[in-house]
Amino acid sequence: MNSDVDPSDIACLRAEVTGEVFVPGDPGYDELTDLIVHTGHPAVIILVRSNQDVARGIAFAREHDLEISTRSGGHSNAGFSTNVGGLVLNLKHLNTIEVVDESERLVRLGAGAQWDQVAAALQPHGLAFTSGDTTSVGVGGLLVGGGIGWLARKYGLALDSLVAADVVTADGRILTASAQENPDLFWAIRGGGGNFGVVTSFTVMAQPVSQVFFGQISFAPQETAAVLSGWAEHMDSAPEELTATAMCWPTFGEAAPPLAIMVCYAGGDEEAANAAIDPIRKLGTVVDDQVRPMPYGEALQPASDLPPGWRPRIRNRLTPALTADLATTILTEQANLENLYVEIRSIGGALNRVPQQATAFPHRSTQAMVMGVLLGSPEGNEPLLPAYEAFWSALAPSMSGAYSGFLSDILPADTDAVYPQQVYRRLAALKHAYDPCNVFHLNVNVQPAGADQH
Repeated sequence: MNSDVDPSDIACLRAEVTGEVFVPGDPGYDELTDLIVHTGHPAVIILVRSNQDVARGIAFAREHDLEISTRSGGHSNAGFSTNVGGLVLNLKHLNTIEVVDESERLVRLGAGAQWDQVAAALQPHGLAFTSGDTTSVGVGGLLVGGGIGWLARKYGLALDSLVAADVVTADGRILTASAQENPDLFWAIRGGGGNFGVVTSFTVMAQPVSQVFFGQISFAPQETAAVLSGWAEHMDSAPEELTATAMCWPTFGEAAPPLAIMVCYAGGDEEAANAAIDPIRKLGTVVDDQVRPMPYGEALQPASDLPPGWRPRIRNRLTPALTADLATTILTEQANLENLYVEIRSIGGALNRVPQQATAFPHRSTQAMVMGVLLGSPEGNEPLLPAYEAFWSALAPSMSGAYSGFLSDILPADTDAVYPQQVYRRLAALKHAYDPCNVFHLNVNVQPAGADQH
C-alpha cells in the first residue's frame, strides 16, 4: 500500500469534505491514531461529518491505494480500526441519538455514538436494548458484529434489534438496508461486520427497560469448581431476564482469587430479581455481594487501563451446552496458565429464537461464550502460546462457532468458526456484489466470490 500522499491532494480533500482531515505532524493527529490496545500511524485521518464525507474518503483511499480502517469507538481487539500508512474514517462526529418514534420504540443511532451515551439518552424514555458492556465501545463496530450484552438472554443480540441502516459502499453509493430495501445487504450487515461498507447510522427497536438489578457476587476461592458447576446448571433453567457472566481470574503465581459472577436481571421487580439470583448466591460461601437496582446505563463499565506494553491475546468460542463437565474442563485447563483470564458468558434465551438463516450471525443454538484472555505483552506470552493452544484444543469438542467481537489474532480457524461454510458462501457472493475488490478487508474478512476462497 502507498502511504505517500501529495500535500496538494490533501488540500483538495480538505476542500471536498466537511469533516476535519489530519495527516502526520498536524496538531491533534497523535490523539487520533491509537486504539485501546493497538498503535497506528495512518497517512490520513478524516473525522467525517456526513455520508458524503465517507463516500469521498473511500474514493480518496482507492485513488491513492490506501488501506481503509473504519473507527467508531476504537475498541477493535484485532486493531482493525487503525492502520499504518492507510486512511482512517473516524466516525466520532456521527453520534446522533434520537428517539424517532416513541410509540414504536424506534431509535436512530449514529455509528460513532458510544454505548454509555446511548444508555443515558434512552433512560428518560424508559428504554434500553442489548449493547456493549463497556461505556466507551462504539455503536458501529458492535452492531455489525453481534452485540452480546447484559440484556442478551431477554432481548437477543444488539443486531437483533436492528430495523434499518445507512451503508456507504465501496463504490460510494449511500444505501438504506432494511427488510424492504436491499434486504440482502440487511442480512449481511447483521453479523458480517464491516465487509460490505461503512455503516453510518442504525435504526433499532429498543425495549421497555427502566431498571436492572446488577452487580458482582464473589465466592470463596476454594469453592470455585463447585460454584461454577452449579452456576452452569442453574443458568440452564434461569428466567430469561437473568443474564450472567462467570469471571475466572488468573493467579499470576499467587493464591487463587475468588470466583466472581456478574449478574444482570432485566426488570424492576425486586422479588422476581431475587428469585432469579438467589439460587446463585446459595451455591457457595459469598464473600462479596454488590448486586443492587440501578438504571441500565450504570451497568456499563469503563474500560480498564492496561499496564504499559500489555496487549492481551483474546479468543472465544461458542458452545451449545454450558454443562458442569465443561466448567470443570475449563478450570482444569486454565490452571496450566497462571496469566489466563477466562470469562464464561451465559446467553441463549431470546438469541435462540431467531431462525439460524435470518442473519449473518448464524450461531442460534448458542448457550454460552467462553473467552480466554492471555494477559501480558506479546513478547512475554510467546513461550506460552503452545499451552494457550492446548487450552482451546481441550475445549474444542464442546464448542461450535465463534463471535467476531472478541478475537485479537484472526487465524483461518477463527474465520471458519465465525462464518460456517454455508454462511461464508452466501457472504462471499454478496461481497462480490458490494465490494468485489475487497476494499473493506480490515475485518474478519470474507473474500469476494471468485477470489481465493476461505
